[in-house]
Amino acid sequence: MKIIDYKNSLVDSYKKNKRTFIFYLILRGLVILTLIRCIITQNYESAAICILSLLLFLMPAVLQKQMKIEFPAVFQAIIFGFIYAAEILGEVNHYYVIIPGWDTMLHTMNGFLCAAIGFSLIYLLNRGSKHFNLSPFYLTLVAFCFSMTVGVIWEFFEFAMDQLFYVDMQKDFVVQTIGSVTLDPNDSGMPFIIQNITDTVINTADGQSYTVPGGYLDIGIIDTMKDLLVNLVGAVAFSIIGYTTLKFSKKSAIADNLMIKPVENNTTQKETHNET
Repeated sequence: MKIIDYKNSLVDSYKKNKRTFIFYLILRGLVILTLIRCIITQNYESAAICILSLLLFLMPAVLQKQMKIEFPAVFQAIIFGFIYAAEILGEVNHYYVIIPGWDTMLHTMNGFLCAAIGFSLIYLLNRGSKHFNLSPFYLTLVAFCFSMTVGVIWEFFEFAMDQLFYVDMQKDFVVQTIGSVTLDPNDSGMPFIIQNITDTVINTADGQSYTVPGGYLDIGIIDTMKDLLVNLVGAVAFSIIGYTTLKFSKKSAIADNLMIKPVENNTTQKETHNET
C-alpha cells in the first residue's frame, strides 16, 4: 500500500505542469518501446540501460518529496531530455559514435545544469540560515566548483569502467603528431616528437595484428580533457547568469526556470494569497 501511495505522489508531482507531464509520458513511452526492442533482440545490456533510465526519470519527484523542494517545470523537462539523450540515444542507439559532437553537447549541458543545482542548493542554505551570509561572488564560486567536481567524478567513473570492463566510455581519438619522453631513443628525458603519423600497427602475444589507419590512437586523454573543458564552459555560463541575478538584483527568466525552490515558500505564498 505504501508503494502505491508513493507512486501516486510521484505522478501527482509531475502532473503539476501539464506540458512537462506530457513530455515525461512521451519519453517514458519511447524508453519502454526501446526496452521491448532490446529484449526481443536479446540485447540485455541495452535493456538494463532502459530500466535505469526509467528509474532516473523518477528521481526529480523523489528528491522533491524527500527534500521538500520543487524543481521548476522547465528544469524537470531539461532533466528528462538529458537522460533520454544520454542513455537511450547516446548509449543504446549509439549517437555518441554516429553523431559528431553529441558527447560534447551533453557534457556542456551537464556543466550548466550542475552549476544550476549547486547554485540553488547553496542559495537556499544561505537564505535560510542565520549563520551564513555568503556574497554573490562566493556563492557563485561554490556553485561553479560543485559543477566541476561532478564533472571530474564522472570522468573518474568513465576511467574506472574502461580499466575494469573495457567498455570504452572514454572514446579514442586518432592523432597524427605526438610528443613522448618514453619513445626518446636517447633516453635523454626530453620529449621525442613524431609527426605525420600515417598508421599504427599493434601486435599481440598470440600473433594477432591490428592496424590503426590515419595515425596514432590516443586512448581517452583527449576525450577526458575535452569533456572537462566543455563542462567548464557550461558551468561558467550559468555562473555568470546566477551572479548577475544576485549581484544586481535582476530578474532572469533562465535563472527562474532553473532555480530549485523550497516547497514551504510556495505554500506560504498560497496562504498569503488566500488571506488577501
